[in-house]
Amino acid sequence: MKLSEFDYYLPERLIAQLPCEPRDHSKLLCVQRSDDEFSHQRFYQMIDHLRPNDILVFNDTKVLPARLYGIKQDTGAKIEILLLKRLNGNDWECLAKPGKKLRHGAVVSFSDELQGEIIAHTEFGGRIIRFCYEGIFEEIIERIGHMPLPPYIHERLEDKNRYQTVYAKHSGAAAAPTAGLHFTPELLRRIDEKGVQRAFVTLHVGLGTFRPVEVEDVLEHTMHSEFYSIPQETVDAIARAKANGGRVIAVGTTAIRTLETAGASGKIVAGSGWTDIFIYPGYQFRVVEGMVTNFHLPKSTLLLLISAFAGKEKIMRAYEEAIQSEYRFFSFGDAMLIL
Repeated sequence: MKLSEFDYYLPERLIAQLPCEPRDHSKLLCVQRSDDEFSHQRFYQMIDHLRPNDILVFNDTKVLPARLYGIKQDTGAKIEILLLKRLNGNDWECLAKPGKKLRHGAVVSFSDELQGEIIAHTEFGGRIIRFCYEGIFEEIIERIGHMPLPPYIHERLEDKNRYQTVYAKHSGAAAAPTAGLHFTPELLRRIDEKGVQRAFVTLHVGLGTFRPVEVEDVLEHTMHSEFYSIPQETVDAIARAKANGGRVIAVGTTAIRTLETAGASGKIVAGSGWTDIFIYPGYQFRVVEGMVTNFHLPKSTLLLLISAFAGKEKIMRAYEEAIQSEYRFFSFGDAMLIL
């Protein structure tokens, strides 16, 4: 399977730079796997496609404002840090810019309440930073950190909360589960009133989600890993929905990866761990029967995933239709509903 088969041309003007206002007025391209017709709606109309006893599964991860700006104490040089992964209590794997100025032992001051010392270099050019602070680290980061927006977004985001879902709960993601950005409290209330069930998983989206596939043979790609958890109440809710004839509809590719990981044996199992599941055409879905998703980058693992669900030819035609119809793409872009 060749990566070039999943390429497409996207005019730069269609890369959404700011979120839609209000959230649920973004465009929605509806794709039925059973026929070749596409329909164009607004996101708040997605409820018209749901049935009582269906279950929507959301990823409730919360984006950590992981971009920090600081001053190198001995020289006053400006430093930018991106938190990647907590290694233990106060030690984090980070990306640093400019990295040349941060040698072992360098100390960076981020605010009166947060300093960090470089204690090691990583294999890929990053740094291990040991933070020193008083209070609760996450609360300090919430106050002084900036959202780590994807590299294709160049506009400044005034409201941090617009890069969070309205149901975000568990902090730890480096990027938002973007399909969930379209939901509003009002839309969720209407979904409840229709008798559609809601359940949650957590997958902390890592920066690996932006890492391009660099091999032409898709099967040679090494998938990044991300931490996930699925509670027993979600497993039970899915079982009840299926017993009552409902469909399992995942909101976003991160919810899909979590559900398919937890259901890899054919039976969904509650728990937590790291997943590097790589879903590409030919994969047999065991749990997910429908999905809400944004439009993804050319030649990305996420485009491969949705192609596995709906078929490559249909997805590439849907993308062509979306481009011709001036849909907005990527994180702050419009959405697809695939059933």
